[in-house]
Amino acid sequence: MSVSASLSKLIDATRSAKTLRAELAHASREEVLAEIKKARELAMKESDPDEQKTRLGCLATLLGEFDGPDTVDLLIDLLDSDHPEVRVVAGEELEALAFDRFKEVALGIERALTRLPENGPALAELPYLLAEVGEPGCLKLIGRFLKRKEAEVVASAIEALVELGDPEGPELLAGLLRDPRKVQLDEGDGSQVTIGELAAEATELLEELAEEEAPQKKRGGR
Repeated sequence: MSVSASLSKLIDATRSAKTLRAELAHASREEVLAEIKKARELAMKESDPDEQKTRLGCLATLLGEFDGPDTVDLLIDLLDSDHPEVRVVAGEELEALAFDRFKEVALGIERALTRLPENGPALAELPYLLAEVGEPGCLKLIGRFLKRKEAEVVASAIEALVELGDPEGPELLAGLLRDPRKVQLDEGDGSQVTIGELAAEATELLEELAEEEAPQKKRGGR
């Protein structure tokens, strides 16, 4: 097949996909979400990783057309995928939904804390999503991740707390300053650090940030 023919087929496929997504978006919400749930379960049984990734990514994109508790739960399930590409799409759709319907997503995250399997990717991803959204309720939710027993999840929550930059953050970290659990650093050299060390560094950063913002707030108050 020539390059020209391949390009034409790609454009046609893209157009068809857009049309099909529009049709599904206007179909019965309950029926579509039920079928998406079935499709995810089938995709999880797919032996070909590339095919599984393609199917799950497609479902995550389609879920961006909907809202509601079941949509949030399905997106979080996809965020728990082993495929980074799927997690990126699911995270983007979930974040977009959170900006419009934060309470809905927040309740879904609370459910995820009790229903998701331990050490799943989603539990380590969700604190970062909360930091990006930055709603007032995000601090409390990140605090719940800090209480998890999985060290990697706690480490993610600590980093998310720094990104959020809330001056109340150090209070949530106080109980972790002597935590001996170790996590792997991202350097790739096998280096490890304790949760206590991460908490201490995060506390210092948050206190410095609070000190920098204090004069600005004072001037603004005048």
